[in-house]
Amino acid sequence: MPEQFGVWAPNARAARLHLHDSEGPRTLEMQRDDARRDWWVVPREVANPEVGARYSFSLLRNGEWSQPLPDPRSRFQPEGVHGPSEVTSSTFDWTDDSWEGIALRDQVLYELHVGTFTPQGTFEGAVEKLDYLAELGVNSIELLPVQPFAGARNWGYDGVDWFAVQESYGGPEGLKTLIDAAHARGIAVILDVVYNHFGPEGNYNGNFGPYTTAGHTGWGDVINLSGAHSDEVRAYVLDAVLQWLDEFHVDGLRLDAVQTYDDRLAFSIMEEIKNVANEVEASTGIPRTIIAESEQNNPRLLESPERGGYGLDAHWLDDVHHGIHTLVTGERAGYYADYGTLEILADTLRNGYRFREDYSVYRQRTHGKALDLDRVAPWQMVTYTTDHDQTGNRAKGDRPSQYLSARKQVLKAAVVLLSPFSPMLFMGEEFGARTPFPFFVSHSDPQLLEMTRQGRMNEFARMGWDSSAVPDPAAEETFTSAKLDWNFDEEQLEILSAYKKLIELRKQYPMARDDLRQLTVDHGPAQGADDAWLTMGDQAVLVANFGSEGTVAPVGGTLLYTFGGAEVSADETRLEPWAFALVMPTQ
Repeated sequence: MPEQFGVWAPNARAARLHLHDSEGPRTLEMQRDDARRDWWVVPREVANPEVGARYSFSLLRNGEWSQPLPDPRSRFQPEGVHGPSEVTSSTFDWTDDSWEGIALRDQVLYELHVGTFTPQGTFEGAVEKLDYLAELGVNSIELLPVQPFAGARNWGYDGVDWFAVQESYGGPEGLKTLIDAAHARGIAVILDVVYNHFGPEGNYNGNFGPYTTAGHTGWGDVINLSGAHSDEVRAYVLDAVLQWLDEFHVDGLRLDAVQTYDDRLAFSIMEEIKNVANEVEASTGIPRTIIAESEQNNPRLLESPERGGYGLDAHWLDDVHHGIHTLVTGERAGYYADYGTLEILADTLRNGYRFREDYSVYRQRTHGKALDLDRVAPWQMVTYTTDHDQTGNRAKGDRPSQYLSARKQVLKAAVVLLSPFSPMLFMGEEFGARTPFPFFVSHSDPQLLEMTRQGRMNEFARMGWDSSAVPDPAAEETFTSAKLDWNFDEEQLEILSAYKKLIELRKQYPMARDDLRQLTVDHGPAQGADDAWLTMGDQAVLVANFGSEGTVAPVGGTLLYTFGGAEVSADETRLEPWAFALVMPTQ
């Protein structure tokens, strides 16, 4: 709870606080803070505001007073992104004193969207599924962004108040309750945060100061991390990071699309974020993990600051997904044009990055740079069979489980879960969910909704998909269609059992390792009917058939597990179409 009300507003000539508490509504003139440049504060006599008080600010600009505006550092927007802010308490009855955290190399992550994960669509609903996740073998959940957005339906990437929590999910108290309950079950919580743009509705920050600058990320204006007044904007980011990692006990952050950061200073904002995480980790003794999502194969993300890098813990990486997906589905449109052979998948598994100063057909230019495998461990790559983007950015939002056989689904999972990379599941994939995950929003501005529809249509046309099949992102039924159906049929139970077994095997035969060069990967010479096999591993070897006919791979030994059918002899493994086996090699 703040000691006094204050706001950074270099664009204002004067500022007023509108406060509604137990004394009723009041308007107070704010004063310049001599200690902090361009900050405005209320007089000391109204310090220590009570919890639950509603408040907003008005600014004098160009001779006119603005409408009351929510606080850019608001911690709660009970009436939505357009309403007043509310004073909250930073205290909470935590029960996780014995929580020691989990290092990334030991994590099995599970990405979930709070609004569609359960029928309730709330943090409370997610708490009810924690025992299920623990039984599955998951020990880390990654929440899609929970910062406030317009309405009650959104993926979360349209958030505007970076210190607050969406009211319809349960607000800040609900998030803390979920984190506390997760820790009690041995599950870490990672929060997806968006520091590359603000959502298109409810962002009033530009009235206060230059939070954004010239340029466009594709989703919104570029955040001002390098221009005039950027010190305060960077502090805005770093203070939010500290709040989540410290006060909220969050175990890590996933930084969305860092390649769109306009960060031209000598000291990267990512390095500063990692420093905040290091400080919290040092003070608590609990790991704090920072993961960057980037479409660039850029080793600087993981390189140490001493070597000119940002020192982050992990890279949320599409390459393995693309390599597996194209083999199993045959899709080659858009960015899939750069994948699609066993040779490319095997090369990616050996090197982590698909592009290492190689020509990209999709980009029509050279792309990426090789990882230094002396310094980067494979578990620093977070990989998956699908995620919210790879499902939701399809025309219908159709999951792989809606168009792939059970055998193909589990084959994909085997490559990810038995790899040396850090595996992540997307909610519902573990039981072959048949509900889609289309893009959905609940903007109140009709013009903005139409722009969103057209933007989606254009993107799908570029990928070669039928844009006429796109569900209306503003329709409530588009959102409700995405809610998971927790009633499983026999095939779904079979898939769920296979996922549990794969996670168990990952722990039984430790797949995480510190040197990717220790991994042995081999494959058939081409993708054909009788040579579409791939092998991966050493102590326990995954033997996988990526063909529609049976195949024979030159790996023999003892069969540990199979899905789809395998016969293992002393010197070879015979596999049914799209089947795999985990084999203990003959010594």
